[in-house]
Amino acid sequence: MNKAAKTVGGTSGENRPFIYREYSPEQLKGALRKMYLIRQFEEGAEESYMRGLIHGTMHLSIGQEATAVGVCLPLAEQDQIASTHRGHGHCIAKGAEISRMFAEFFGKTTGYCKGRGGSMHIADVNSGNLGANGIVGGGIPIAVGAALTAKRLKTGNVVISFFGDGANNEGAFHEALNMASLWKLPIVFICENNNYGMSTSVERSTAVKYISERAAGYSMPGVTIDGNVVSEVAEAVHAAVSRARRGDGPTLIEAKTYRHRGHSKSDRNRYRTREEIDDWVTNRDPIKLFEAELKEFGIIDEQGIASIREETKSEIEAGIEFARNSPSPDVVDLERYVYTEPA
Repeated sequence: MNKAAKTVGGTSGENRPFIYREYSPEQLKGALRKMYLIRQFEEGAEESYMRGLIHGTMHLSIGQEATAVGVCLPLAEQDQIASTHRGHGHCIAKGAEISRMFAEFFGKTTGYCKGRGGSMHIADVNSGNLGANGIVGGGIPIAVGAALTAKRLKTGNVVISFFGDGANNEGAFHEALNMASLWKLPIVFICENNNYGMSTSVERSTAVKYISERAAGYSMPGVTIDGNVVSEVAEAVHAAVSRARRGDGPTLIEAKTYRHRGHSKSDRNRYRTREEIDDWVTNRDPIKLFEAELKEFGIIDEQGIASIREETKSEIEAGIEFARNSPSPDVVDLERYVYTEPA
């Protein structure tokens, strides 16, 4: 493996105590709650889609919750993220309201983008979410632009750029990493490597074994971590965010993870085996792994987990009801809320 890339942690747990020193029990239980919110939100969205309440398509991140929550755990409220077409988890992890997200999915005026964006284009600038993006790799240059702004204005903010493994072969990825390193911008590049870019495996599309190795070409640290283990993700991102905030420049983090569902609602999953999917769902589910770790360190018990599960379930049900009862856009407002309103 290239010296710029290294594997952090692993399954042995030798680095896991870090988050138990850095974060309080309440913060860690809050992280588990967000993971359940993400999982149940997407399950609720999927059911609503099947019932005809949501139109178009959606890209679910069920199975990738640890990456979204682990990345956002070290962030300050004013820090920013740029997301992907599979970005519901990022949005929730950064603090979005479930009810407004469902309203956006349902195309209602109470949604984050007044119902104009839908699943792939939710943005909430107030919480630091610069927006999801339907273009593969499309959010990476936006994140670099935000990081340049943060440096020029000396805000102290750090920007997270989420993207999938498919984006690491896009020209925008390479141009953005080069520019970010050249100018030592306060940005962390997070590659959520879920093994497949739509239906093409990483092995068939990418020349390097570890995507993090590509950091060497742009003179920045590159690390590969288990993206299904919250503690590994949080530790790696904590170090990268600290580096960026000091003015030392960007880091590339490859988080190995897996989506339990297909690429989108039209995916028939013919390119991967049932055995492969079942192995990840049964043995490497990020919520189960985090629950086991929290119990091991005495942070929570089964009763506490059940309570979180029921609380989030109620929040999801209320969010769906809010969206269903919200008003639909009026045709007279067709051209509004598409561009920034003039001052």
